[in-house]
This record gives sequence, structure tokens and C-alpha cells, in this order.
Amino acid sequence: MADTVPMTPTQPLAASPRSAITGGGAAEARWYAMEAGAVVGALGSDAQSGLSHVEAERRLSRDGANEIAQEEPPSVWAIALGQLRDPMNIMLVAVTVVSLLISQFSTAAIVAFLIALNLTLGTRQELKARASVDALSKMQVPQAKVLRSGELRLVPAVAIVVGDIVQLEAGDIVPADGRIVQSATLETQEAALTGESAPIAKEARVLPDGEVPLGDRSNMAFQNTSVTRGTATIVVTATGMHTQMGQIATMLTSVTRTRSPLQRELDSLTKVLAVIAWSAVAFIFIVGLARGIPGKQLLLLGTAMAISAIPTGLPAFVSGLLSMGAKQLAEAKAVVKNLTDVETLGATSAINTDKTGTLTMNEMMVSVMYVGGSWFHVEGEGYAKSGAITAVAGAAVPDFTRLALGLSLDSDATVDDNGNVVGDPTEAALVVLAAKLGVDAEETRRAYPRLAEVPFDSDYKFMATFHRTTLDGTVLSRCSHSGGPLSGSQVAIAETREGIDEANARMGGQGLRVLAFAARLVADAELSTMTEDPMALTQDLSFVGMVGIIDPLRSEAKGAVHTALEAGIDVRMITGDHAVTAKAIGDSLGLGPGAISGSELQELSDAELLRRLPQLHVFGRVSPEDKLRLARIMQQSGLVVAMTGDAVNDAAALKQADIGVAMGSGSEVTKQAGRMILTDDNFGTLVHAVEIGRRVYDKVVAYVRYQMTQLLALVLLFVVASAFDINKGVVLTPSMVLYLLFFATAAGVVVIAVDPGDPDVMHRPPRDPKVPITNHAAVLTWLLYAVVLFVAALIPLVAGPDTPHPNQASASMTMTFVVMGFGTAFNALTNRRDPASGLNPPLLQALGISLFPLVMIVLATQLPVLQSGLLTQSLSGREWLACIGLSLLLPLVIEGNKWLRRRRMSAPAPMSVGQAVAPTAPAAHGG
Repeated sequence: MADTVPMTPTQPLAASPRSAITGGGAAEARWYAMEAGAVVGALGSDAQSGLSHVEAERRLSRDGANEIAQEEPPSVWAIALGQLRDPMNIMLVAVTVVSLLISQFSTAAIVAFLIALNLTLGTRQELKARASVDALSKMQVPQAKVLRSGELRLVPAVAIVVGDIVQLEAGDIVPADGRIVQSATLETQEAALTGESAPIAKEARVLPDGEVPLGDRSNMAFQNTSVTRGTATIVVTATGMHTQMGQIATMLTSVTRTRSPLQRELDSLTKVLAVIAWSAVAFIFIVGLARGIPGKQLLLLGTAMAISAIPTGLPAFVSGLLSMGAKQLAEAKAVVKNLTDVETLGATSAINTDKTGTLTMNEMMVSVMYVGGSWFHVEGEGYAKSGAITAVAGAAVPDFTRLALGLSLDSDATVDDNGNVVGDPTEAALVVLAAKLGVDAEETRRAYPRLAEVPFDSDYKFMATFHRTTLDGTVLSRCSHSGGPLSGSQVAIAETREGIDEANARMGGQGLRVLAFAARLVADAELSTMTEDPMALTQDLSFVGMVGIIDPLRSEAKGAVHTALEAGIDVRMITGDHAVTAKAIGDSLGLGPGAISGSELQELSDAELLRRLPQLHVFGRVSPEDKLRLARIMQQSGLVVAMTGDAVNDAAALKQADIGVAMGSGSEVTKQAGRMILTDDNFGTLVHAVEIGRRVYDKVVAYVRYQMTQLLALVLLFVVASAFDINKGVVLTPSMVLYLLFFATAAGVVVIAVDPGDPDVMHRPPRDPKVPITNHAAVLTWLLYAVVLFVAALIPLVAGPDTPHPNQASASMTMTFVVMGFGTAFNALTNRRDPASGLNPPLLQALGISLFPLVMIVLATQLPVLQSGLLTQSLSGREWLACIGLSLLLPLVIEGNKWLRRRRMSAPAPMSVGQAVAPTAPAAHGG
């Protein structure tokens, strides 16, 4: 016959992977295990007329609005007061007060400015801390179609109550959690809630009693998920904070942000500095009082000691250095909310990464086809319509016409040339594959209009469409064959079933969503059946082929994971997808061993999970509570955890993590809950951010080492001079100390700040967060360098060309001043890197900056106005040579110490017989 009607149904042979979250608490009614009518009755509603207006108002008054409660933002003054209680700021306040008492107004003004800067920066960043829950409230749906008193009305979403009957259709956002009463081909996109990339088929059928993961509750609809296909009527079972979204908000409010590693280390350093500074000042005051030094002179001496002993620029410098790092991150498309988050990235020792939208593109794509008994691999990215189709050399290439017809006609989605999708993502993948086969889906649909269809339903799990076309060949009315109809190469399905089953198992094992295509011809005598009962014609089909669909990896993801692993960072993938899908993705990324499902994870105690954690790197089908628990346990074990994600279900774990990383295309909730946002959604940007963070921390450590060398040397000078009554305890005047601070010390800070850092920073393991900046090895190093500088500066006072006097210019005090100034410049130049040599290139920029303090020190001894203000005098050539020689002692010791340590690190460690090489441990830094 000339006019025939081909019919092309699609049958998924493997269940699509879905995410799972368990929620609601033990007291929550299991609505999914009850008949829809029983649920409606239990909630005091009516499926035909809904609630009455009066009852709805009563419930709204009783239960409150259907909205996410917002946290009250903290008071600006309360935050500022908390910042002022910081030990470092308290020390700075004390210095300001003392400076005012002794009329050192310029010093008081400068220190007060530093205090104000610290308070402003800290308060501004803290105000953002509680914004994540507010973002959840902004996701509310404005209106919904609700049945009230038998009338369908548009009701504001905030006015919806438990028991309301709500009607949904494609394009709607679900306004509240509800039990499906009836549905037709309903599918919802739950990626924002569960992390599942593919739409979920929904139906009203009762589920088995017992605990069913949220992602498997196919008869429930959840607030703020979207309807991608079909229609439904639901009865509302939870509103506001009792919805799944509300439970996530509750978790967010219960999570307390952890202090960054740098904050904790600066706290410990501040305590050390406080003990050193005030002990030294107290000692000098006691000795001065015992010797009868006048009160004003004693205050001047104490001020000079305090200015020397307290690194007044430490908070401001650290903030400035972190600001530079934040700027670099922003240029690299990573935005941090708090300055300390820059350093936290550098301490990261573990990354818990979400899959959907983070490692993958969140775009469905056909990656493999099984047609005519042969395998074909499909290349391309996401919804881009370009990509080659390859096969084994010499394999026969079948006619893809029948498959292309099924791809085009048995779907409704559209994809434009820019990759924009309208419709179901899975169908979009089929349209893109048709384009790669050279078929335009929209033109094909116009050429072969749809006459009838069997819509997709989760009961029978297929969709069938009927079309009219003109073909030559034999009519196959009732057959069961493999091979395209009319192709002349059909065989009985029994002969190919084993191969088809093996292909299905192979695709399923790779975590692919599998769709099968079949077709048949409809005879003229069957046309009436086609219109009256199309389901009756979905028998005796001819198998055409299968396709495997996957959410493909981002092009940069695998390389970024490899770089992170090389840097000693343990990467784990935590997703709502099925464990099979998650493991397949993990294997392709090269993650470590071990995969576990959410249900298995929940059976493990915290102690057992902690023990097995090194052998677990893929977590599938996990809930938001699981993600939060993992972050907490890993933090308790001493790891600095970074968590990436883009969906609402990631928000609580992002807030708990040391560094929560949200994707720029993700939900507003995750952006607010996270500490950093990747504007390009690039996992590689996170790895680059870790590199920047490591360099920033190295600079902070270099600055502390540089500052502590200066501080301890000055403290030793003043203490020894007071103890042995050298120049009545005055080794430098307060004006000399301030001059060194503003010109020599400040220039050294710039040398450290502009240094590009160690090029091998990503080829070493993460630093151990348990080892603070003030670790034993670091303190010993500071003391060594400080003693060298102290001895070099003390020599002119005790063996100089004249007898110094605290209120008169002298060559000896001037030489001490010069040695301290020159030693400061050399200190910064050599201490800018460790253990690498400070003389390694690039060196010219550092030398150029270091010339500035040297010139300023020389001018301080030559210009009359500076001589009178600082109590300095001109030096002879011999005295200058002596100063230079004494100043060079410090850089020689610094470079010699680093050379010895580099030799020890490069020497191979002896290994006894049977000794095993242990995994790389976090490195301790801070010296």
C-alpha cells in the first residue's frame, strides 16, 4: 500500500538516575505511602471543591504564611563592638591612649586610623554572614492555581495552606510540598532541591510504606521545583518552614560558620605578641622606676618600647594582602565575600564537589548508540549540534533514517542553534543527536505531522507517536523483529535479544540513561484503532536501536581534578545521583577508590565513617543532611574542607564548609550560603584559587617572619639596654622607631607583597592547619634572626666611636639606627621566600624597592632637619663601612639557614627493609 503510518515509540531500558534526600523528621506523616483520597481526607479537604474560603483563612491564621522565615540581621554596632574586642585591636587602643598621654599625637592618629580600618573591614564582611536564608525567601512563587469552595482561583503563594488543592501544568513552579492526587505525563525538574540533572516522572500511585528517599517519592511534588511536562492536581501537605525547602533553611540557621585558619593563627600570634610586648614594657617600667627615671621620660621610653614591640600594621597589612588576593581571584572569575576566605583556600586539604552543574554541564547528551548490533560513539558538548559519530574501523554503517525519525518525531523539545532548550532536557538530547545525524527535528515534525500518540507514563515507561508518510515495502502489521521496518534485514528478536540486553547492561554500568527505539507500520484497517486505542498498536514492534544519555563532564573538569590531586588535595564527589552513575563519573575523573550510597552512609556511625573516609571518594544518592554530616566529620578530623555546589540542597553544607564555593549559575541560596562564587562555573577556577590562596598565605608567613625578626630584635635591644643601663635604656628615640616604621619597615612590606611567590607552590602538599604560624620551628627561626640583628645593632652602642646620650645626637646611636634600617631592608629581601632563596629571580623589582629605605636612612643622617628631629649625626666613611658590614650579618645567616634546610629536604630519607612509603601528609609551614 502507498499510504502507511510509521509509529516510533521510545522505551527506557534503564531507570534514570535520581537524587535522594531524606527529610521531614520522624514525626512527619508518610503521605507517599497513603492513597491519594486518604491523604485528602486526612488533611480535611475535598478533591472536587477544595477548602472553603473560611477554612483556608482559619488555617492561614493558625499555621502562618507559606514563606521561609528570615533571620534578623545582626546590629552594625553589635558587630563593630565584637570586632573591637579582638585582642590585637585592644592592644592598638592601648597604644593610642598612651601616645595621647605623652603628646605623641601623630602616632595616636595613625594607630587610631588603623583601628578604624580594621573595624570597618570586619564589620562590612560580617554583615553578609546571615544572608543565605533570606535568599530562600526570595524563591517564593508569586501565585498558584488553587481550588477554593469549588472555584479555581489564583491565590498568592504565601496564602496557600495545608489541604489546599493546587493544579499544576508545564512551566509552573510548585508552590508548596504536596501529594499528587492525579496526573497526566507529569515530570518535574528537581535539580535545585536534589541535584538530579534529569526530570523526574511523577504519578499518583501509592509507594511502599517505609523510609523512601526524597528523590524516589514519585507521588510527591516539592516546593520551588518546576513542572517540565504534563499536568497534575496536588493536595498541599506542608507549607513554609515545614516544606523540604524550609528544612534546608532550618539547617542553614543551625550552622555556625567556622573561623578561617588564618583567623585562628592570627589569634594565637596575637596572644604571643601580647605576652612579649606587655612583659617587655612592664620590665622597662619596673627597672626605670627602680632607677628613679622621671615619669615623662619613662612614658617616652615605654611608648618607644610599645611601638617597637607591637606590630601596629599587622591587621591592616594582612587585610591589604588579602585584598590583593581577592582582586586576583576576581580577575580569575572567582569572587570571595570575606578577605580571610582567600587564605582559607590556600589551606584547603579536601574538596567535596557536587556533580551536576559543577563537574558536569547540567545538559543531557547522547554519548553512545547501539544500532544494528554495532556501537557508535557520539562526540560533542551538551546541546551544541556539532559533533562526530565514530565507530570501529571496518564496521558496517547502518541506515540511521528510522532512528532519526524516532529521535525527531517521538519528542517535543526544541533546541536552537545557540543551545537554548525549550522542553524536556532528555528530549533535547535526542533532538541534538538527530542534528548530528543530519536531520532537522522541527522540519521533520512539519513534514510528518503527529496523528495520534500514547503519552509517556511511568507505569508503562514509553511514549509512542503516529505519523503519516509514503514508503515502499511490505506492511508489517503484527511482528516481533529486530531491524528497521521496511529495511528488508529484519530478524527475530530472540536472535538479537542477548546482544541487546548486554548492550543495555553495558550502558547502565556506565551510568547512562538508556532509551530504546522501535517502530512498526499501521495498515489502513488499523487506522480507526490508532485514533480510538493507540495503545493497542504498541505491540509487535521492530527494534531500531538504543542510545545512552549522560550529563557530560565539563571539558576542564578532569584536568582540574588531576591538578588538585597533584597538589595533595583529596577530591570527593558527593551527589544526589545513583551510586552507579556517580561511580562511572568518578572513574572517568580519576578520583580515588571507593563508592558508597546514601543509605549505606547513613548506616555508618561517625567513628566508622571517619575510619573508612580515606577509602571513600564517591558518594551517591546522598541527602543534604549527609553532605552536612560529611563536612563536619572531615573538619573534626583536621581537614580544611572546600565544598562546591549550585543547587539549594548544597546550601547547608556550603555554609558549614571552611570554604563554600557556589557556582555563578546556581541558586541565589547557594551564592549567599557560600564564601566564594565562581562566576564561570569552572572547577578549574577553584584550583587556581587554591594556588592564589597558597601564595597569599606564604606572603603572610613571610611578613610575620620579617616583622617578628624586627620586633624581637628591638625588644631585645630595649630590654638589654634597660637591664644593663646602656644609655639609660634608650637605644633608639621614639622618633627613630617611628621613622624606621614608616620608611624601612613599610618598604619591606611592599617587597613581600609584590613578590610573585614560589613557582612550585602547587607541587607540595597542603599545609597542616594544626601547625600555627607560631609553631616551634618558626619561633626558633625568628629568635635566631632576631638575635643576629640585635647583636649587630647593639655593637655600636657598646663599642661605638663615642658615648651615647639619650637626649643628644651621637655617632654610636646613629650607627645603631643605621644598622637597624639597613638590616630591615636586607631582612625583607631575603625573607620574602622560604625555603627558596630570596635572591632568586625576579630580583630587580625587589632590589629597586629596597633602595628606597636605604636612601631614606642615609638622608636621615645627612639632612639637618632630620638630624635635629631624630637626634642623628653624619657618619664617617669608616663608620658607614662598619654599619654595612654589621647589617649584612642578617641576610648571610638567613640565606645560610635556608640553604641548610633545603639540603636536608632534598636528601633521600633512609628506608629500612620492609619499610613502606606512607601517603603524602599535609606539610607544616609557617617558619
